[in-house]
Amino acid sequence: MPKFYARRRLSILAAFTGLIASVGLFNGPTASAALPTPISAATARTYLASLTVATENRTGYDRDLFPTWITISGTCNTREYILKRDGSNVVTNSACTATSGSWYSPYDGATWTAASDLDIDHLVPLAEAWDSGASAWTTAQRQAFANDVTRPQLIAVTDNVNQSKSDQDPAEWMPSVTSYRCTYVRAWVQVKYYYDLSVDSAEKSALTSYLAGC
Repeated sequence: MPKFYARRRLSILAAFTGLIASVGLFNGPTASAALPTPISAATARTYLASLTVATENRTGYDRDLFPTWITISGTCNTREYILKRDGSNVVTNSACTATSGSWYSPYDGATWTAASDLDIDHLVPLAEAWDSGASAWTTAQRQAFANDVTRPQLIAVTDNVNQSKSDQDPAEWMPSVTSYRCTYVRAWVQVKYYYDLSVDSAEKSALTSYLAGC
């Protein structure tokens, strides 16, 4: 079982309350923010130092072991929730499908007006999570990770950029917009720390280097 359950001591009620609060985004002003603001660089450096360094193991990985997308509110699933959160002037129909809006992809600096041009990126990829500890989780725990709208783990980005990133870690891939890289690695470390996932040596070296410049 992941240690984050004991470490964070989050009760089911507290998590549910947080989800209800975040769902308020649907009824509030038009959202234009991207992912939740990650921890500071200083905190990220502290968290990174505490992460276990281990060799990755992908044996047994199957994306279906991380169920997506789940219902977040009403007819809105995780993808639709993130599109609403990350876009500007987003209009949705009764099925919660985005029919219009504008989305800025911070990875590559592109702006899109069709939701079909956006993928919802798992900032820490599902395969990467499996490699670094999620293989020991239950399906319910993997589902929670794959649909986490509270941590800085899900973000709407240009679809082919997300596909190019695939399951690579920061030693292998980084956003082409260099000004976003500090945000990216801070978020990466936050997610890995929260879920008690390990890092491999090349990944830790890359994260250390990027965080030194934040």
